[in-house]
Amino acid sequence: MADNGAQDSKSQRHELLLQEIEGIDEYWGPTFRAIYDGDEHQKFMECLDARIKSHDKDIERMCNFHYQGFIDSIRELLQVRTQAQKLNTEVVRLDEELQQSANRVISKGEELVQARRVESNIASAIDSLTICLPVLSTYAKLQRQMQEKRYYPALKTLEQLEHLYLPRVANYQFAHQMRDSIPKLRENIKDASMSDLKDFLENIRKFSPKIGEVAMRHTAEQMGGDPGTVGGIKKRNVVPPPNPFTGKIETDENEYDEEDLSAQDLIDFSPVYRCLHIFSVLGSRDTFETYYRQQRKQQARLVLQPPTNMHESLEGYRTYIYGIVGFLVTEDHLLNTGNGLVSRSYLDELWGMALSKIVNALRTHSAYCTDATLMLKIKNLIMLFLTTLQNYGYPVNQLLELLTEIRDHYNEVLMQRWVQVFREILDEECFLPIEVETQEEYDNVLSSFPFHDESLETAPCPKIFPFSSMVPKVYQQVKEFIYACLKFSEDLNLSQGEVDDMIRKSTNLLLTRTFSGCLTSIFRKPSLALLQVVQIIIDTGYLENATVFLEEFVSNISGSNRTDGHLTLRSQGQSAMFRVARDDAERQICDKLRGKVGEFLELENYDWLLVEPQGHASSFVTDLIAFLQSTFLSFTNLPDEVAQQACCTACEHIANSLMGLMLSDDVKQISMGALQQINLDTIQCEQFAASEPVPGLEEQVLLRYFADLRQLLDLFMTWDWPTYFHDYGQENSKYQHVNPSTATILVEKLREADKRTMFSVLKKSERDKKKLLETVLKQLRQLAQTQQQQQQSQTQLPQSSQLLQPQQQMQAPIQ
Repeated sequence: MADNGAQDSKSQRHELLLQEIEGIDEYWGPTFRAIYDGDEHQKFMECLDARIKSHDKDIERMCNFHYQGFIDSIRELLQVRTQAQKLNTEVVRLDEELQQSANRVISKGEELVQARRVESNIASAIDSLTICLPVLSTYAKLQRQMQEKRYYPALKTLEQLEHLYLPRVANYQFAHQMRDSIPKLRENIKDASMSDLKDFLENIRKFSPKIGEVAMRHTAEQMGGDPGTVGGIKKRNVVPPPNPFTGKIETDENEYDEEDLSAQDLIDFSPVYRCLHIFSVLGSRDTFETYYRQQRKQQARLVLQPPTNMHESLEGYRTYIYGIVGFLVTEDHLLNTGNGLVSRSYLDELWGMALSKIVNALRTHSAYCTDATLMLKIKNLIMLFLTTLQNYGYPVNQLLELLTEIRDHYNEVLMQRWVQVFREILDEECFLPIEVETQEEYDNVLSSFPFHDESLETAPCPKIFPFSSMVPKVYQQVKEFIYACLKFSEDLNLSQGEVDDMIRKSTNLLLTRTFSGCLTSIFRKPSLALLQVVQIIIDTGYLENATVFLEEFVSNISGSNRTDGHLTLRSQGQSAMFRVARDDAERQICDKLRGKVGEFLELENYDWLLVEPQGHASSFVTDLIAFLQSTFLSFTNLPDEVAQQACCTACEHIANSLMGLMLSDDVKQISMGALQQINLDTIQCEQFAASEPVPGLEEQVLLRYFADLRQLLDLFMTWDWPTYFHDYGQENSKYQHVNPSTATILVEKLREADKRTMFSVLKKSERDKKKLLETVLKQLRQLAQTQQQQQQSQTQLPQSSQLLQPQQQMQAPIQ
């Protein structure tokens, strides 16, 4: 029973295992482990086979039961097979079509997805750009402004970019790059503006002369003067400068002419304004002002350096003055518009430094100028220069004083020019009185020189003026000189009195120095005849008398009436006008007259051993007296003192020459006959001297020149030696002018002449005469020796004083 029970339990367990196998499809591991663990796998295999067979039977029974149906199904299935193939073909076709449609849908879907993604990105980008666009736009604006050199707006834009826009895009990398580049951009703006300033300074230095030229032209137009003084300016179209704050150039349809623009309109000052604003914003205004002023001072030193050969042409002065005016006008413009860049104190200091250099340069170069016409143009240019500077508020007193100095040099240059004029007149002049054939010629002379003579006016033609053609020519040239002097004084803001004094002083110098010097050089010519010298003296007298009319002429052209005791042409006295020339002419007259007298005296042919005189004067003396008489008649128009001096000179020279002939070392022997002939000649000369050959001389004045000769001849003619020796040294001595030495020489020559008579010693009278001659000669030698000792000891004895007194009396009329 127990075995049966165990058997049943095993069967149940095997059944359970089989159920598990049948019920579980995936994992049978535990079931198999349970089968093999019990070592009953053989029995289990048997049970499994039995279960398989049972199932095979069930399958077979089921198959048998469903066989017909299966057959029917197979038949139907075969029928369906054909339809399935058709269906398959249709499905394949539909599948292909569906795949194609699906592919298009997928593609569109992918495109849609991509579009959605792009749309999303675009929206995101739009949002980002909305934030970044102002930054980029501002940065682009900044770059554009820098390219256009609008540095001050660029600086404002940079500040806006830094503080307003960049914080909004702080997360972007480009924003960091921009922020890092801002200091560099600021420095670039600063450097660029400074570069523009340097360009401006360089250009303004080159363009300053044009500014000065235009400024002076406008001044000339305002003064109503001739703008041609400034030089020609060609018209051209000028574009107005850009606005210094906006940088925009405002155009107008109308054309601009350079002559219509002011000096400031000719140059663009915007670089200065921009740089000033930029440095002010950057906090470096002081640095900028210091730099600008230093640069301008350096440029001022260059401008104030005159060209090397400035004095040679007016163009050199124009270039120099234009540059100075342009420089100062520019600084004055910046003083008014530069917002303190140029201060009044700085400008005054600059002008003070410039003024002294300008004055020195103009003074130095004008001193080299020897062209009066050029100096007149220079004066007009300087006048326009200082007027222009006055209009801009610069003090110009030193320049006015400089013009006064230049005026004096101008007058000197004029005098040098008139030296040549006077020399040409004198070189062409023959110094003969003017002779006119008709009344028209007479009137022409009177129109050129103020002269009035009733006797000459009523005389019939031909008429002879007392002066030569030199007088009206010189008179007209003096008037031309006065006109030339007056030209320089115009517009100098001088009073009529100052102009009047200047003209009179210059005219005085012209006549007393320049013209007199030319006359003096004429006197040096050996070809100048005596009568020509006489005519020159007469001419100078008429020129001196004409100074009254020159006075009136000066008063008329200067508009003054000089009755206040100021300098006049005649203030030094009429005789002082040509004192030097007259003295020289008088010396020339005396020298030439002495030379003529000497020529006649050279014709003397005395026979110094003549036994008996001719009984009349020698022919050379007669001819000499005739010459002197005709010559002194031509002295009628000479001043009395000149004629008197000439006559005294002639008489003195005749007396000294006759005395010299007797005392000459060449004459070893003189006979009494020769002395008697000389006595006759001396008497003829004394008669001429006593005939008052020229009016005005006191009686016996000319005879005094023959006193020495007369007393000497009288002593020998009368042989009055006792009286001579007795009265020698007394004031009332009859022979006080006879010098012992002179008498000794003459006695020795008489003794030598007596030795030539061989038989003279045989006559008692001749022996007595010879003895007397020796006695006289011995006493004369003793007297001469005593006189010589007195002179050596320099002792003033009454006798020597009496000897000198007649000589002083003789020289008195000469002085």
